[in-house]
Amino acid sequence: MSTERSTAPWAIVTLREVMVKARDRSYLISTLVTLLIIVGTVLFNAFMSSRGEEYTVAVTGTEGQSVVALADEAGQADGGNTAFEAVTADSPDAALQLVREDEADAALVREDGTWTLTGLTEIGNGLQGGLAEALRSYALESNAAAAGTTSAELLAGSELESELLEGSAENQLLATIVGFVFAFLFYMAAIVFGMAIATSVLEEKQNRVVEILATAIPIRQLLYGKVAGNTILAMVQLALYAGAALLALNLTGTAETVGAIVPASGWFLVFFLAGFLILASAWAMIGSMASRSEDLNNSSAPVLTVIIVALFAGLFAKGQLLIAASFVPVVSSVAMPVRMLNGDVPLWQTLVSLVIALAAAYGLLRFGERIYRRAVMQSGGSLTLRKAMKLEQ
Repeated sequence: MSTERSTAPWAIVTLREVMVKARDRSYLISTLVTLLIIVGTVLFNAFMSSRGEEYTVAVTGTEGQSVVALADEAGQADGGNTAFEAVTADSPDAALQLVREDEADAALVREDGTWTLTGLTEIGNGLQGGLAEALRSYALESNAAAAGTTSAELLAGSELESELLEGSAENQLLATIVGFVFAFLFYMAAIVFGMAIATSVLEEKQNRVVEILATAIPIRQLLYGKVAGNTILAMVQLALYAGAALLALNLTGTAETVGAIVPASGWFLVFFLAGFLILASAWAMIGSMASRSEDLNNSSAPVLTVIIVALFAGLFAKGQLLIAASFVPVVSSVAMPVRMLNGDVPLWQTLVSLVIALAAAYGLLRFGERIYRRAVMQSGGSLTLRKAMKLEQ
């Protein structure tokens, strides 16, 4: 009595897709290079942020020294690492000469009641901004003393506190950066692995390998395996990138700053899975209807448009537009995690968006199966979607 096969055909195809890609040197090298770039970028940013700036300013008297001292105090406040040092010159011309000889970054000189900051070829924003703020503080204190009062009394009632109804002001910059990373990773993975599916389907169709495979396993199982295999590869690659970034953050001692983005990152992987399943089905259909590699470029425009829309939604969508985009399948793969970065999102909205995306993935996978079975065995030219639907199964 013969035994039934214990492994589903689609699982065999999935394993084949993963193993073939895992042995591809170009894939392994590109993954390794990307990992090194991610780690290097995190380490470089941490190094630059801890390095700080040091400015030397030529002055001609005690007033200039006081302004530079105030700038240095402000630069070192709250854990800052911007330092200002005053170098005293005998005259304004001597201060300018120190700048020409590159012994000072700029000269701060007061003549006829007017302060002038002079640089050699340029004045950095950090240098000018720090001294300008310090000069305002110095002038305020001096004028207040001349009026017989204090700067605190003059500024009483002028404090302005800012707050957001949703989200945290401190996390906005981090949310913007991470949102860009989400959008970019989705864009790259959707194109790289999606095009790999389409190319694989086309090559098997051109070489008539699919006809041989069709005698051993159902065509739909071949499609399921290709979609599942490339989805696994994309998810593993994203997990590697995320793990490398977190490792680098731990090495630099800045991991505590990303605690707010961890939940959104987890949801990004979940929504990425749903969105990629939709795109994978579409890429498989495109490959099955093509007859040459040039056909892929011509017929992939609708899918690329959706991917680009998702990219722009993650980068630029705000307010109600971002909320609406977070419920649109594929686009929600980026839009919903970005919403989570910007503020709290009700759990029911997250689950509804995910259900919509998964339903769309299931529907397109079934529709893609019909097109794939009809088109992948056809030769003699590329097919349109309408022609493929009219073919006999």
